[in-house]
Amino acid sequence: MARLLSLNVGMPRDIDWQGRTVHTGIWKTPVSGARRVRRLNIDGDGQGDTAGHGGEQRAVYVYQQESYRFWQNELGRANLVPGQFGENFTVEGLADAEVCIGDRYRIGSALFEVTQPRVTCYRLGIRMDEPDMAALLVRHGRPGFYFRVIEEGDVEAGDEITQVASGPERMSVSEINALLYLPPHPRDRLALALTIPALSGGWRHSFAAMLEQQRAETGASGNAGLGPGASPAPAWRGFRPFRVSQKIAESGSVTSLILEPADGHPFAAALPGQFVIIRLGPSGAPTMTRSYSLSGSAGAPYRISIKREANGAASAYVADRLQAGDTVELGAPRGSFTLRQDTRPVILLSAGIGVTPVLAMLQALAADRSTRDVWWLHGTRNGREHVFATEVRELLAGLPNGHSRICYSSPDPGDRPEIDFDIHGHVDASLLARLNVPRDGDFYLCGPSSFMRDLTAGLATLGVARDRIHTELFGSKPSLTPGIAASPQKPVHTPAGPPGPGPMVSFARSGLNVPWASSYGSLLELAEACDVPVRWSCRTGVCHNCESGLVAGVVTYALEPLDAPADGNVLICCARPQQDIVLDL
Repeated sequence: MARLLSLNVGMPRDIDWQGRTVHTGIWKTPVSGARRVRRLNIDGDGQGDTAGHGGEQRAVYVYQQESYRFWQNELGRANLVPGQFGENFTVEGLADAEVCIGDRYRIGSALFEVTQPRVTCYRLGIRMDEPDMAALLVRHGRPGFYFRVIEEGDVEAGDEITQVASGPERMSVSEINALLYLPPHPRDRLALALTIPALSGGWRHSFAAMLEQQRAETGASGNAGLGPGASPAPAWRGFRPFRVSQKIAESGSVTSLILEPADGHPFAAALPGQFVIIRLGPSGAPTMTRSYSLSGSAGAPYRISIKREANGAASAYVADRLQAGDTVELGAPRGSFTLRQDTRPVILLSAGIGVTPVLAMLQALAADRSTRDVWWLHGTRNGREHVFATEVRELLAGLPNGHSRICYSSPDPGDRPEIDFDIHGHVDASLLARLNVPRDGDFYLCGPSSFMRDLTAGLATLGVARDRIHTELFGSKPSLTPGIAASPQKPVHTPAGPPGPGPMVSFARSGLNVPWASSYGSLLELAEACDVPVRWSCRTGVCHNCESGLVAGVVTYALEPLDAPADGNVLICCARPQQDIVLDL
């Protein structure tokens, strides 16, 4: 008979961890007597990170006494107590291999429904004093699961657990967990999981992405349900020499380079929207590594367009010293911000130099003589800074269903309304609403971080589905450090102390080169020591939030990932350099 052995609650607290403050509700303590279980929580309980835990689909976390016995033996631990895994219900019975998504159980006067396995993060490792715990739970198939509260009521330790309904399709918690995290990922089982109404939205979104990846049959590797987005493997590893065949001044601040292979081998066609990593600099000086979107058409030599930035060493070198005929080194085109092949409307939204990747998409649409509904909305300060204006007009003229709106935020006296620009203002959600831009299209956004943030939020308020909003951000991507107390973002820098003796680690987006030292447990720890913006959650090779581009070099894994990253990528949370490497960070 299944029974509730312990009812555990706890409010979030701040703890010190590796010099940072973590806000977490992982500490749960058994309580006696009845407690009210409500739609979002149990009285006296709370979650520190509501983005990853809690909410209606994750109101109550359940873990099994049998798994406690397993871990006591596996870890050699005799000090495990109820609530150790952060669970609200410690139960007898209800094994992950037997409980299915959609099963319903009566406990006390409350009714519950199983919605998903636990998504394990680094905080369990802190609580268990076992950093690899997130990976161990998945590797051994013992994640535990979440309940949704169907009927609020009172529960207490000792209550009998009675199953009152079985979930459709009979897919167990263990199978659903392995389907996301462990290869292989059978297409028929992914499709079946998506038919279960009780499955939570996050898992549904991941399975849908994985199924789309398999159906597309593009050869893209990696796990689209976890990673930053699956894309074809890079056409070559490392860097190849390219010759600057032309240098074009697009404006007073933007320079385009036309690049052709210098090694006698043909270049590989890029997908519209992709970027390249370039290494350049005067001889005798340290090499500068940067990333730039391709701005030209797929069938032509590569074109990158670089805006001169204040205190930007690379952009200044390109504008002032690099000449036609010079040689640079180029990594293969990469990135998942690419034009989807579909019949839906396409809405291309950009600001400033963010025009470059969406311009490549417009080039592709024009080359195909697409009949799709295509909207071009671009914002800049004035005509002096409006690059590619003539090129865009010519491309749009070849599209039977093309629409364009140009916004100048600070037009010059000579800028002509309704000729040079259409609107005095910015590209924002209110403009899209006024223009009645179709909500069922694919939206591609690129520009400054504030533009991206505000427009993404605005599109959501207009009812645009999350999976129809595609974004590309120049420079470092925003950090994801769940549970860590917010602090001002520091400029990237070399780490404190003497330089390490190991291979060179280059952070391409951050423009930083740092020699490796064995004191760092992983590339993630080195990036954190340099205040390079990073994204992570599990820190053990499970969640893939840290997946980043490996442009050049070879790494080894201290803890082998459960599912490999996409070809040309690396999980920095558990990787170390074996030789000089370049990361897309």
